[in-house]
Formats: sequence, C-alpha cells, structure tokens
Amino acid sequence: MIGKTTFQFLGRIDTSVLVGVALLIAACSRPGSTVGTSAPKTIQAELQTMLDRTAKELLIPGAVIVLRAPQADFMVSYGTTLLGATNPPDADTHFRIASNTKTMTAAVIMQLAQENNLSLDDPISKYIPEVPNGDNITIAQLLEMRSGLYNYTNDPVISATIDTDPVKVWTPAELLAIAFAHPPNFPPGTKYEYNNTNYALLGVVIEKLDGKPQVMHDRLFGPQNMQDTELPASNVNTIPEPYSHGYLYGSSSVALTGEPPYSTEVQAAARAGTLLPKDYTGVNPSVAAAAGGVISTADDLATWIKALVAGRVLDPAYQRQWLDSLKPEDPSKPKGQKYGYGIAQLSWGPNTIYFHGGETPGYNSKISYDPANDMTLIVWTNLTVSLDDQQTANSLWVKVLDQIYKVSPLSPSPSPTN
Repeated sequence: MIGKTTFQFLGRIDTSVLVGVALLIAACSRPGSTVGTSAPKTIQAELQTMLDRTAKELLIPGAVIVLRAPQADFMVSYGTTLLGATNPPDADTHFRIASNTKTMTAAVIMQLAQENNLSLDDPISKYIPEVPNGDNITIAQLLEMRSGLYNYTNDPVISATIDTDPVKVWTPAELLAIAFAHPPNFPPGTKYEYNNTNYALLGVVIEKLDGKPQVMHDRLFGPQNMQDTELPASNVNTIPEPYSHGYLYGSSSVALTGEPPYSTEVQAAARAGTLLPKDYTGVNPSVAAAAGGVISTADDLATWIKALVAGRVLDPAYQRQWLDSLKPEDPSKPKGQKYGYGIAQLSWGPNTIYFHGGETPGYNSKISYDPANDMTLIVWTNLTVSLDDQQTANSLWVKVLDQIYKVSPLSPSPSPTN
C-alpha cells in the first residue's frame, strides 16, 4: 500500500536508475539492423535468466513478466503461486493489482466528465460536503494527488486491523473518517503527494453519479474484453481461480508505511529458511476501496494499459486532457517523473513510458506502455517487499527495462514511482 515518505497505496518509490537510448526491440524491425530475427528469443532467454536470479536473491516465491511488442510477445515466469507446492504462475493467474486500480478509477471519472456528469473543476464539497478544505479541492486535484489531505493508510489503525482482522469489511465512510480525523498536510494545489484518500473520495463520487455496482465492468472491463478482471463486492475476500497467494514478511505496516524495517535477525532467519513470509491472500480488498481493490491478470492488464494510453477508453478531446494532466512531481526537476490523472510518466532520450504500480500486503506489480515503440510491459510478484526493503516488482521492472532498452550509463533518470 504505502511506504515511508512517498509511498502509494499499493506502491512505493524505488531508487534504481533508469537510463535509455534506443529500444532493442525497435531495432529488430529497422532496415539494416544488426539484430537478427532470433533477437526476441534471445531477449526472452535473457529475461528468464534475470528473473530466476533476481527472484532467488529477493526470496520472491512467484513472479510473472509479460512483454508485448511488434517483434516480441512472450511471458516468463518463476516459482510458485503457493509456498510448499509446485504451481507455476502464468499470464492468466489472478492477483490483487492494488494501486493499478487508480488508472481505472481515473478513467471512469474522465468518462463521467466526458458525458458532462461532472466537471474536473468541481469542488469535492459538491459531492461530499464534510471533506476538510472541500470547497478548495477540485476533482482534478484529487486525480493528480494535489489535495493536501491526510492519507488514511498512514494511520496505524489500518495496518493493525489488517493484521488482527484481515476479513473486516470497510466502508468508504469509515476510511474517509480516518483521513478526516487528521489535519490536512498542506493547502490544496500547492504540491504533489501520493495519497489514497484522494481515490477513495473519487470512488464515492463515482458511486453517487453512476450508482451501478458493476460500473468498472460496464465502462471498462467489458468494452476492452477483460474477462478476468473485476472489482469485487466489499464482502468478498476470495480471488477467482487460478490465483496466486500473496506473501509478506512481518506486519502489513511494512507494506503500508515501510515501518518497521526488517531487523538483521529477521533477515537472517528468512534467508536461512527458518522464517517464512505470512500469507496475506485473504485480506478484504474493501480497505483499498477505489484506490486499489481490483483483481486481474497479467494478460488483462497488458490489454488495459495499452488501451488506456493508446486512446481506446476516452474520446480524443478527453484523451488529450488526460495526457496533458501530467506534471512534474518535483517542480525543481521539470524533466523528472510526472504524475497526472491516475498515470505516471518517465521520459529519457527519445523514449517515454506511461505506467503505474501497485503494492498491497502480499502483492506487488507494475503496468506500463511505451506508445512510440508499441511496447507493453507487465510485472507482478507475490512478495510485497524484499528483506532489504526493495519493492519486488519494481526491482524486476527496472531490470527488464535495462535489458530491453539499450542502456547507457550517461545520466540518472528519476526513480520510478508506482
């Protein structure tokens, strides 16, 4: 869900460096390229080797990487979906996608604006009067993480309840009450801060304006033929078959806030095999609300992120507005990482990748699409964070990009946010 200072509900910042010059995959199709027709198989073999090595180093029980591009379309996987068994994960294995849900919540809000059911300039107080500073917080500011509200998943009551009563059914009103009991962090619109309260609020707006229980299915999953994706009802904590169990060492607070960090004793015991991670598969996703409750597969997420970025979800005018929403997270780094309406962007050289990520107790994932090279990359793992506090899927995502882009050690790019 969140970690340390800039975590997301189900995703945290990694400090790895990404620097790219030209796509290896794009080179496959260039006239006169020295890359032969066997390049995709070579890439697949290299990624499998990297995945096997990294998963073992980070003690990840199971992981999947899906890569789709004009000259390469394949999946590599590692390990098992259940500790103690031999159940290899696949592209159709269900898992909790956590904050990747935000791309979907934002898309529904944009569709409602497109239909003139709301304006992005509306104050949130128009729909939810009790929001602190609600007259001065717009729908747009919620979408782009600039409301200044307190992040409800930072409150210790969330992790404590997940650990002691994981099947508890949370209502959006309960989650928002936790957020509103804290003073706002800063005045609306003055800076960026990743915050799950923003998207819990947007979920309530969607419910008020649309009202259908299967709103995401009707608006997004059905039209994109995503048959293995769902936002379950609040009283459902099971995952459809086939699915992966999700694991985490220690308390859920490690995933939510990054605290406490793993002690040297815990690390040693885990590496020796005398301490196993806890199974968090059955946590009720209502705690994530519209900020992170969706269940999906790597195949469906590959379909989704490409459709969203390529303009198959919004009309041209609102697609342009969606893309134009991207702003630097740090104003002092105008060429750094950007966040907009439920989407992040990294650019380096001529290449730009649009992405999001998700972290929740038990699962970590990254969804991304590079439109210029028509490259889709999905990564998920069933261990939230490694013993050395690395976001596991993000670590793999960075390494995949290091391999499929011709990387050159020139200058560091921003650290990728989920």
